Amino acid sequence: MPVHAPTRFAYLGPEGTFAEQALRTITAAEQGVRVPARSVGEALDAVRAGTVDAALVPLENSIGGAVGVTFDELTGGDPLMITREVVLPVEFVLAARTGMLLERVRSVGAHPQASTQCRGWLRRQLPDATVVDVLSNGAAAAGTAAGEFDAAVCAPIGVASHGLTLLADKIADHTDAVTRFVLVQRPGPPPPPTGDDITTLAVFIAHDRVGALLAVLMELAVRQVNLTRIESRPTGEALGRYAFFLDCAGHVADDRLGEALRGLHRVCADVRFLGSYARHDWPPAAPGGPTPGPTTQRDDDYATAAAWLTRIRAGELG
Repeated sequence: MPVHAPTRFAYLGPEGTFAEQALRTITAAEQGVRVPARSVGEALDAVRAGTVDAALVPLENSIGGAVGVTFDELTGGDPLMITREVVLPVEFVLAARTGMLLERVRSVGAHPQASTQCRGWLRRQLPDATVVDVLSNGAAAAGTAAGEFDAAVCAPIGVASHGLTLLADKIADHTDAVTRFVLVQRPGPPPPPTGDDITTLAVFIAHDRVGALLAVLMELAVRQVNLTRIESRPTGEALGRYAFFLDCAGHVADDRLGEALRGLHRVCADVRFLGSYARHDWPPAAPGGPTPGPTTQRDDDYATAAAWLTRIRAGELG
């Protein structure tokens, strides 16, 4: 039975964040109930508790890299499953309460990913200002509105949401930055394969064995499964102990990827399946241009080889 269509959604809040903007690109979320959460952990815990059906949280940014807290939360606690990804262009602005001037700004609230992406601009334009880390872009805007900071690095929708004034727009150092969000639900059968899918895994290697990470990579390489991303995160157990997060081209229903998962289960201390889901079309295809083909193209060959082996085992040579 497929995962039921969600109607109640949590997202990294408060209102006015990129997470809310990304969530509202999903039709069911635009028509359903949207609940802001104070942190990634709170959003995912709401899914685990059944308070909401799904949560949209940031996973990585093209400039700032992985959102470590999301990876940590996905590997801790009861299992959850990614069912969708949304890739959103990111544009940052500097906003403040009415009457504040740029030259008077001495404190700036910003999410660490946001301040990283605007580091050059902040250094040039506000060299004397202190950047204060907050949990989200929306929290930066809300804190500024409440007088906690002189200004906020936030999403454009956060300006109107919190009654702020725009001091500067397009302040990111890279104008083509994007953030990848994932929709997370409780475990169940994954969405059906589309032919252009991603499977996300967390693998824990045996640290006392030479070549343990190489063994992981070989399980994918020998089956021609394309590894599109690998990210390491400390497990918190001891210095030097890491979990590896993998994005693989393909779907758990594919023969080759299924064989690779069995192989990983044999050679790893633990494997957590985090979901198989359709790849977001990014960058969007040009109007009238060619449509990208599926990334998994050799399952027929794999099935033919498997059938050949079955015949050999049955005594049918040739």
